[in-house]
Amino acid sequence: MTPGIRQAKKAGIKFEIKEYTHDSSAESYGNEAAEVLGLSPAQVFKTLMAQNNDGKLVVAVVPVSGSLDLKALAKAFSCKKMEMADPTLAEKSSGYVVGGISPLGQKKRLPTFIDSSAQGLPLIYVSAGKRGLEIALAPDDLLTLTQGKWAAIGRES
Repeated sequence: MTPGIRQAKKAGIKFEIKEYTHDSSAESYGNEAAEVLGLSPAQVFKTLMAQNNDGKLVVAVVPVSGSLDLKALAKAFSCKKMEMADPTLAEKSSGYVVGGISPLGQKKRLPTFIDSSAQGLPLIYVSAGKRGLEIALAPDDLLTLTQGKWAAIGRES
């Protein structure tokens, strides 16, 4: 059981775990999850980490069907500029490996922004903490568990 699943269980929220065999040749972890599980890519969200000029890390949760808008994330975080965090730093801070970073149960609680497109969905799927493992939960529950904020940070591809 991953730290993310433990956090959801401890909070007593309703959630569901979906597991699949990860293909190491898959080009996109999130798109692989959507395809293998038969889900809409707009309902499956990827967890990304970015940092500002001062090196402060933030978590961004956006649909796998699009990409992260770094300018919008900077505005949401009230800073001038954001860039993607180095993968090694993201792994060290979160306690998870890239492709399996969950917004839940991270080693260090970081400011978290969830794309506002999630608000209209009954359930969203995010990594449960390892490649090939997704957790489905209500968007508002994810917001509460991460102490996050809604923000229009996703960009359609």
